[in-house]
Amino acid sequence: MDLRSLLDPSGPPFALLRRRTPGRDHDTVEVLTGPVQEVERLADLPVGERPALALVPFRQLRERGFDVRDDGTPLSVLVAEEAHELPLGEALERLPAHGVRVEDGGFDVPDEEYARIVRRVLDDEIGRGEGANFVIRRTYRGRVPGFGRADALALFRRLLAGERGAYWTFVVHTGGRTLVGASPEVHVRMSGGTVVMNPISGTYRYPAGGPTPEGLLSFLASRKETDELSMVVDEELKMMCAVGDMGGVVVGPRLREMAHLAHTEYELRGRSTWDVRDVLRETMFAATVTGSPLRNACRVVERHERGGRGYYAGALALLGTDAGGAQTLDSPILIRTADIGADGELRVPVGATLVRHSDPEGEVAETHAKAAGVLAALGVRPGRPREEAARAPRLADDPRVRAALDARRADLAPFWLRMRGSGPAAGAAGAGPVAGGGAAAGAVAGSSAAGAVAGSSAAGAAEPARHALVVDAEDAFTSMLAHLLRSTGLEVTVRRYDEPGLRGAALEHPGPVVLGPGPGDPGDPGDGGDPRMRLLRDLAARLLDAHPHPLLGVCLGHELIAAELGLPIVRKRVPLQGAQLDVDLFGARERVGFYNSFTARCDDAAAARLAGRGVEVSRDPLTGEVHALRGDGFAGVQFHPESVLTLNGLALLRGLLRQPAGTRTFSLRRPSA
Repeated sequence: MDLRSLLDPSGPPFALLRRRTPGRDHDTVEVLTGPVQEVERLADLPVGERPALALVPFRQLRERGFDVRDDGTPLSVLVAEEAHELPLGEALERLPAHGVRVEDGGFDVPDEEYARIVRRVLDDEIGRGEGANFVIRRTYRGRVPGFGRADALALFRRLLAGERGAYWTFVVHTGGRTLVGASPEVHVRMSGGTVVMNPISGTYRYPAGGPTPEGLLSFLASRKETDELSMVVDEELKMMCAVGDMGGVVVGPRLREMAHLAHTEYELRGRSTWDVRDVLRETMFAATVTGSPLRNACRVVERHERGGRGYYAGALALLGTDAGGAQTLDSPILIRTADIGADGELRVPVGATLVRHSDPEGEVAETHAKAAGVLAALGVRPGRPREEAARAPRLADDPRVRAALDARRADLAPFWLRMRGSGPAAGAAGAGPVAGGGAAAGAVAGSSAAGAVAGSSAAGAAEPARHALVVDAEDAFTSMLAHLLRSTGLEVTVRRYDEPGLRGAALEHPGPVVLGPGPGDPGDPGDGGDPRMRLLRDLAARLLDAHPHPLLGVCLGHELIAAELGLPIVRKRVPLQGAQLDVDLFGARERVGFYNSFTARCDDAAAARLAGRGVEVSRDPLTGEVHALRGDGFAGVQFHPESVLTLNGLALLRGLLRQPAGTRTFSLRRPSA
């Protein structure tokens, strides 16, 4: 194909893609040309023999019922009438090579103001239990005088030559808008029934003198960076458990080396029977560009960002079919991308992932590093010399780096490191020791915690009914809980807390009920409090009073049970969002994952009072913070058994739901002090 034909102003829209998709020749550039149309919903996207490239804006999250600012950015799709492939070297020779000039450039949110926003998010959002991490955007704005098709292609060429390690390097020209970028991150990919996601988080910013193994090792040793990546793995596993109806597994960690920075990443793989458009909808959008839990992260984003996000944090999505007619999907996240209007107005949005250990000035520097690749292509800042980048050895080849990455894997739950099904039949596979290998797996398999949590000997325990109801309190951790529960042999139904008829259905459910996690302060809701918390507190009280089957509370659900038992719920001085700790759980030592900014507190007098009512409390001996509690037919845990950070989660969950002999014979509601 002659690329000069793309320069014709009267020519059709086009897209040029260099995709590092497994099974493809990475040194190939695809050229797609064809008309662009706008559609309302992802379900309206065409999937057929002709490749269809969709531009999915952030506002499309409204399809999932989330609160999102509607800025009118269209869901557009280019349906290829022609598709060609060129060797990378040939494309570089044929593409325009001139520089592009940017005028009046600068960030819309100055560094000092962005640092203040970071502090507010840490105090007002993470500190108050609104979530574990949030991504807040700032945008580099400017103007490209006389911008046209030749400039779009020249920018694409500069990214091809100057960036490395990107998953997709691309330019998409719709006629009225151009997106050109180098995204490091898979949004979602599906082929042959296998679904892949790619959570990337943690950023090693190359120093002025270039990256070194020693600098990278210092970065890899950071608890903040490790926790940040674990949090987004958990958040994207929630999505994988929703779309991967045939199981899922965590692969990695790995290192993603680019021209100006390096990231740590995992790969999540699952099996699914879903339509690719449904997979695309249920995975909108990654925690790495929004936060967790996702629904509340959208509200936090709206509170702290200026205007809508446009295509930032959305996705490109290439839909088609393979030689056998099966649907395919390949989709990168729309980050590290310049969005340029027909009038030359330029936007380069970037964001930093804010977690409990974030340093405001460090997060400011991270946004500059993330914008560096695109800004270097635009000529706004100097790029890394190509010769230097080509000569630099891969950091991941250093044996010390490989060892540091491998060490992170030992801190992940073995359950999530092995592919398995998630239906009732999977219970047989999960009935033995927890899957995995190495010392960590051996320690898990030999743990006595499952028996300790159960609260009774095997002879005194009855098997629970075979159908569990999970109440979703606005945190999709419930999809991971459901996956674990199915692995114990249970059938599982997940229902939102505010569904009509949910309270009656929960009270009458003939099996275990799980009160799931969620954001917010579960303390005394009062007349002026959060209506969601009032509803959940009432549900917890009624279940404790009247539900004759096992009741389990996880995180927020646990705090609701603790509050009904008369324990105060207090805000933690330092949130435990995405923290892995060793705790004493009813006499057994367990390594578990916490996501909480609030906690129940129990002193000696309260513990004695509850013991007199048959309630046992596992708590920190110094602070009195409650890790878990259990009584006749119910239990609550502050940590998340389903998290990748809880090593023995499957066995713990099985034990927590084992029904002790007998039933509750007294009301636990509002006990006297």
